[in-house]
Amino acid sequence: MAEQFEKLDRKLKGFIKRQHLYFVGTAGAEGFVNVSPKGMDSFRILDDGTVAWLNLTGSGNESAAHVLENGRMTVMFCSFDKQPLIMRLYGQAAVVHPRDARWDELSALFPEHPGARQIFVLSLDLVQTSCGYAVPYYEFQGERPTLTKWAKKRGQAGIEDYWAQKNIKSLDGKDTGIFQD
Repeated sequence: MAEQFEKLDRKLKGFIKRQHLYFVGTAGAEGFVNVSPKGMDSFRILDDGTVAWLNLTGSGNESAAHVLENGRMTVMFCSFDKQPLIMRLYGQAAVVHPRDARWDELSALFPEHPGARQIFVLSLDLVQTSCGYAVPYYEFQGERPTLTKWAKKRGQAGIEDYWAQKNIKSLDGKDTGIFQD
């Protein structure tokens, strides 16, 4: 049975902290809906009504474009162990780039990751949990080192060149805000 909450309590925060994987969903007013898996110790609870996640360099930058357009975001956690549960965090997101005043404060909350390109801060409108009875069992075996190796090999200049080639526009041709105008 689904339950709804206005904010995160101690039990809900504990559930989030035990998860190694989460999914981020965003959409513009029109065009593609984006759902991205995230990991690598990139999620933080700022307070009972605010969370943040560190966005690392990837092949696209859809979340940034969608948030610039309308701010809507859903983050979903899913338990894969013996106690089933799905949790969705619904809210309004803001993008923080390395050039922004809040970057140093927020990035200090995360491990240093080469290729970090944005931090999304999500103000929660609704927290909803549901049973997760149909979610299969999976066992966490560890983080993949591939993205970190790729980013270290390229260096900051190479990463920024990649952003210029692959991360300026979304699949729908919308600006992602990766570089200042």
